[in-house]
Amino acid sequence: MAINLSNLFNSINKNSKMGDFQDLEHVDGLSISVTSANLYSKQRDDLVLFYFRKGANHASVYTQSKLISENIKWNLKVNKKKIKAILINTRNANAFTGKDGFRGLKILADSLSQELTQKQKIDEEKPVRIQSDEILFGCTGTIGEIFPTEKIKKSIPDLIKKIRYTQNKYIWIKASMGIMTTDLKPKLAMEECYIGNKMVKIYGIAKGSGMIFPNMATTLGYIFTDATISSSILKQLLKQNIQKTFNAISCDGDTSTNDMVSIFATGEVENSNLKSIKDKKLTEFSSSLFNVLLNLAKRVAADGEGASKFITVNVKNCKTEEDARKISFSIANSSLVKTAIAGEDPNWGRIIMAIGKANVNIKPNKISIKFGNITIIENGKLSNSYKENEAANYMKEEKIDISINLNLGKKEFTSYTMDLTKKYIEINSDYRT
Repeated sequence: MAINLSNLFNSINKNSKMGDFQDLEHVDGLSISVTSANLYSKQRDDLVLFYFRKGANHASVYTQSKLISENIKWNLKVNKKKIKAILINTRNANAFTGKDGFRGLKILADSLSQELTQKQKIDEEKPVRIQSDEILFGCTGTIGEIFPTEKIKKSIPDLIKKIRYTQNKYIWIKASMGIMTTDLKPKLAMEECYIGNKMVKIYGIAKGSGMIFPNMATTLGYIFTDATISSSILKQLLKQNIQKTFNAISCDGDTSTNDMVSIFATGEVENSNLKSIKDKKLTEFSSSLFNVLLNLAKRVAADGEGASKFITVNVKNCKTEEDARKISFSIANSSLVKTAIAGEDPNWGRIIMAIGKANVNIKPNKISIKFGNITIIENGKLSNSYKENEAANYMKEEKIDISINLNLGKKEFTSYTMDLTKKYIEINSDYRT
């Protein structure tokens, strides 16, 4: 599938669903390379390398699918304190490929480690040997197809040749487009914050458009920081901030075999020694990490396959957060709700349906429902102020906010999704052709 460049420039447009397109610059300790392994029938970048010449502390969360891809199996076996590289390919998921798929990753890791070791000898004053088990993999694309080991292996020398030790917005865009499948827009986000008196950067890219209903992660998300943070603290920070970001999105209710979100810390900024996630010096960093993750997650939902609307579903004043989560996703995953919104029909009866099937104890006479600022249901009854034409006009917007108030407690949860259009069917009916 060719990348639609017009959509890239469209994403800069302030009128688009996610208009605040961010320009990422340089992160010390990180190098990027992008090339084509000719995995697609049409020429496009499909192979991305992130290289940490001095190593990086790291943490990841992965899909909870019972049928995980071979690259996730590989990553779960890696137990090195520092990672030297992560190689990401698109077009092929390397899922349900068995021993051959895993063996392919071993071949690639061996080849890449040799090439990077040679580069160390050329570029570094104190070169180190890069080990195969210091390399992670990300794979995305079609499930069940033979993994193209040889094609990717042949492209590794070109990847090494194209390594850039300094980044700019163009290489970041190139990298984010290089991991896309059915996505129409690259997804990038950034924050700058302080740990103590030292300013650090948090940069991130993601891909995802379909097969998105995360459970511990999303399709692919990669976060990079120049801060000095241990792998154990990174893991805690990621788990803490993933639940209301990537685990709060759903495009189609389907969980991928390849979902992963990873964070890498190069340690180039020598900030204060952090011994615990409870360290007050981490407060601003954690908040900024949350913002980057949420920004990327929203971009994934807004770019869902065939999407014309970006939908926010906020469920508040529940007894428990789990209750709020169940109702929010019951609405977000409802095909009837999503098609009504696609058709710009303010059919609030479908919201009632979705609330009812969420298996949550509710009191009907306490429920309130809003579309944007338009009150539809108030204390379990149709609001006296409700006007169908106003709601119909609101449904023409690109951003749709649905608010549910159960008036039973203080807990809430917000999910993010998209509408279900004819284009979604077109994309997925000819996905492989």
